[in-house]
Amino acid sequence: MSRRALTAGLVALMSLVAFEYMAVAIAMPVVAEELGGLELYGLAFSGAMAASVVGTVLGGRWADLRGPMAPLWTGVAGFGAGLAVAGLAPSMEVLIAGRFVQGFGGALVSVALYVLVARVYPEELHPRIFSLFATAWVVPSMVGPVIVGVLTDTLGWRSVFLLVPFLTVVAGLLLLRGLAGQPVRGGQRGPAPGLPAKITWAAVTAVGAALMQYGSTDGRLPLLIIGLVVLAVALPRLLPAGTLRAARGLPSVVGLRGLAAGAFFAAEVMVPLMLREERELSTTAAGLVLTGGALSWSFASWLQGREVFGQRTNLRLGSAMIALGIVVMGAVTIPSVPLAVAYPAWIVTGFGIGLIYPTLSVLTLELSAPGEQGENSSALQVGESVFSVVSVAVTGALFLSAGREYWVVFAATLVMAVAGLAVAPRAFGGPKATGTPGDGGDGEASLAGQAAGTSQAGQASAGQASAGQASAGQASAGQASAGQASAGQESAGPAGAAAGQSSAGSA
Repeated sequence: MSRRALTAGLVALMSLVAFEYMAVAIAMPVVAEELGGLELYGLAFSGAMAASVVGTVLGGRWADLRGPMAPLWTGVAGFGAGLAVAGLAPSMEVLIAGRFVQGFGGALVSVALYVLVARVYPEELHPRIFSLFATAWVVPSMVGPVIVGVLTDTLGWRSVFLLVPFLTVVAGLLLLRGLAGQPVRGGQRGPAPGLPAKITWAAVTAVGAALMQYGSTDGRLPLLIIGLVVLAVALPRLLPAGTLRAARGLPSVVGLRGLAAGAFFAAEVMVPLMLREERELSTTAAGLVLTGGALSWSFASWLQGREVFGQRTNLRLGSAMIALGIVVMGAVTIPSVPLAVAYPAWIVTGFGIGLIYPTLSVLTLELSAPGEQGENSSALQVGESVFSVVSVAVTGALFLSAGREYWVVFAATLVMAVAGLAVAPRAFGGPKATGTPGDGGDGEASLAGQAAGTSQAGQASAGQASAGQASAGQASAGQASAGQASAGQESAGPAGAAAGQSSAGSA
């Protein structure tokens, strides 16, 4: 019974974190209108993103040194407190402070849950648990827009922030019951130097990502370039050595997660806008395209949890399906291609990402020695978040510089998906990680080249901004497209959240 309660508590917490990321993206236009300070709109997203990067890095090392319980409960408290501050905020500045605390707490929760899975569940159950985690991010993207719309219209936007802390207490109590008697106290790693430096590099990485986000809009190209340079210096210090050259094992696992997330989210944020502007589809109908992808994502995760396919097949087939779905969706920009093709195209893409995501989470724990699960899990999540922000920002800049040509975005994201297909076989065969992120920047060029073609070719912030605007601006009605454009991004997990924040922040 305790194991069931534990699983229920884990999934409930993950669902609440996912729901709030999605809900905030939908409700923020209403918030900004009521509180004023529209000029601070982007900071409400980029501030939370910056805090989440720092929280992920700190939480990973903390969980390895002291065990997952302290960062978990600290994260739960911070997440709830941040939401309460935001929900009661009298001004935009106070709301941003609450968002910062919320982002930090949510990041601690996410990485601590990974370590908890490693410490409590036997390896053979990891695929099933991570498939549940994936579903915990996908489901809010399907039901969240309606819930947020009803709450905003009937009780006001503050209810979107203030309801979740109460539900968090319930989830926490359920988790506490499930933890009774479980061997999760204490750390598995001795004190290690360098934590202050890692936190500093995490902060620098967050600044670089924010610069890219803001630089992706008209007239700010220098900021985008500066942000990319900052990330090129800072990000490798947070990833396993060899990530940027796709070294076998954990480095390629982290790299593939970033490539898959970047390709998927940068394409997804553009889909509703393209369908509305180019094919004159309604907001609701465009949102249903993303709903199909969310459903197939959930189904593929379920298959992964039951190990229907092997891990190698999951990664190769998943990468190929992402590439195929992007190609077909790109073809929808051609007027002679039937509009109905958009629906199966995104179902295929969602199925591909659904195979990849939980498989990479499982591999991360398999390739981590005891005492390294937290640090490696944080590297996985940071890489995913930053790759997503970079791809969304760069594709947005390309979209605008090409005169709002949608095919440019789909071509760029296709490059990333193909790079992921090339990296997928390298996720196997490497040694267990040594827990030494920080020297990944030793001139590694291979994945850098792929991520460059990736990044260079991956961009969609401003366009997505409109995607977010396409209906996010109508958040009070909780319309499907906005919800799903941003929620679909978040459905991945913390990284998706970052992509959603990037896109909404750019707006």
